[in-house]
Amino acid sequence: MAKIPTIGYLKNLASLPKIVKNPALQFKKFLDNNDGLVKIHLPYPAIVTDHPELIRHVLQKNHKNYIKTKVVRTIVKDHVGNGLLTSDGEYWLTQRRAIQPGFHRGRLEKVSHIMVEEINHFMDNVLDVYADKGQEIDIVKEMTHLTFKIISRSLFGRSTDDNTLTEIDGIVTKMQEAVVELVRKPFIKPWLRLTGKLKRTAALKAKGEQLILDVIAERRTTKEEHDDLLEMLMETRYEDGGGMSDRQLLDEANILMVAGHETSAMAMSWAWYLIATHPEVEEQLLNASIQGLGDKDPSFEALRGMGYSLQVIEEVMRLYPPAWITDREPLEDEEFEGLPIKKGLDIICLIYSLHRNPKYWSEPEKFDPERFNEENKKQQIPYAYIPFGGGPRLCIGNNFALMEMQFILSMLVRRYQFELVSTAPIELNPLVTLRPKDGIKMRIKKRV
Repeated sequence: MAKIPTIGYLKNLASLPKIVKNPALQFKKFLDNNDGLVKIHLPYPAIVTDHPELIRHVLQKNHKNYIKTKVVRTIVKDHVGNGLLTSDGEYWLTQRRAIQPGFHRGRLEKVSHIMVEEINHFMDNVLDVYADKGQEIDIVKEMTHLTFKIISRSLFGRSTDDNTLTEIDGIVTKMQEAVVELVRKPFIKPWLRLTGKLKRTAALKAKGEQLILDVIAERRTTKEEHDDLLEMLMETRYEDGGGMSDRQLLDEANILMVAGHETSAMAMSWAWYLIATHPEVEEQLLNASIQGLGDKDPSFEALRGMGYSLQVIEEVMRLYPPAWITDREPLEDEEFEGLPIKKGLDIICLIYSLHRNPKYWSEPEKFDPERFNEENKKQQIPYAYIPFGGGPRLCIGNNFALMEMQFILSMLVRRYQFELVSTAPIELNPLVTLRPKDGIKMRIKKRV
C-alpha cells in the first residue's frame, strides 16, 4: 500500500506563520515538493492534493463517503446558516433537488434584465464620475459594490430599498471577516469570547438575519409578482407539496448572497488586472464585444455570440480561482489507487495549485484565453479545471455567475479602458475567496 508523504511536526510548525499568512502559496509549495500529495498538520492532520483523479474521486465518484469538514459544519455554518453550501446528507439532497429547477433558463432570462439595469446604473453613476475626474479607484472595491447590487437586486427584486441592502452588505462583509479569523486562528476563540467580540458578532448576525426576515415577511403579505430569486425560493415545493420555512428561506438567501457576489467580484477584479496587462486580449475582447453586440445591451439570447468573453472569464478563473480551495471529510476508511484514506482525515483539494500545475496545463503561468476555445476545451483533463467545484455539489449558481460576468466584461470594455496605477506585483490574500492583498488601484478612461 502506498504511503502519503508527510510534513513532519517541526517543519510543519516552522511553516505555520507562512500558512496563516498565505495558505494557498504555502500549500502549493508543499505539493510542488511532494508530487501533488502530502499530509500536514493544521494542527489537526489533513491531506492536501492537486491530483485531478483523487479530487474527482472525492467530489464525484465516491462523494457519498464525504461530507463537509468540521470547519464548515461549525464555524462557517454558524455564521452563514444551514444552506446549500454548508448542509450535508438527506437535508442537503432535499434542498438541492427542490432549488435546482429554479435556476432554469426562464428564471435566468428574467434575472438578466436586472443585471443589465444594475450594470448600466453603475457605469452612469459611478464609473463615469471616476473617469471624468481621472480619479484613482480600487477596482476590487468597485466590483464588490457592483456584484453585491446585482445579487441583492436579483435576490430581493427592485422593491427593497437601497439603505437596507447597504446595511446587509456591511453585515455580510463582517461575517466573512469573522469566519476567516476563526478558520485561520481557531486558538484565539477564548480571547474573542473574553473580549466580547464573539457576542458582538452574534448580535450583528442577528441584526442581518432580521433585515432579511423582514423582507421575507413583507413578501409573504403581498400578492405582487416578483421576477427574482427570492420568489423562486418561495415558490419551491418539496415532494409533499410543502414550501420552505422562513428559517430555510433565510439560510438559502444568505448563502446566495455570500457565494453570489464575493466570488464574481474577485473574478472580475482579477479580470481587469489581467486585461490591463495584456493589451492584445483587451483588443480582441473589445472587437468581439462590438461585433457581437454593436451598441446594444447584452441579453440572455445574446450569450451564444459572446464566446470570447466567456473564454477570458474561464482563463481568469484558472489563474485566480475565487474558490481557491475545497475540502471534505471521509465518513469511512477507504483506499484510492492504493492510498489509505482514514475516516475523519480531511482532504483539502487545492484548486489554486491544480489550475497552475504544469502536468495539466502548458505554460501554466501564462494568461491565454485561447485555452478555452472550443477545440482546446475538448483536450482538458477531467477535474483539472473546477472553478465551481464538481460532482453533485457543483455550484448551483454557476450559470448565473457566468452570465453576470460576461455582461460586465462586454458592457464595461466597450465604454472604458482600465489602466494600472502601479506595475508592482499584486500579492495574493487567500481569505474566503482569493483576493488581492491591498486591492488593485486603477484609473479608467472613456473610449472615444
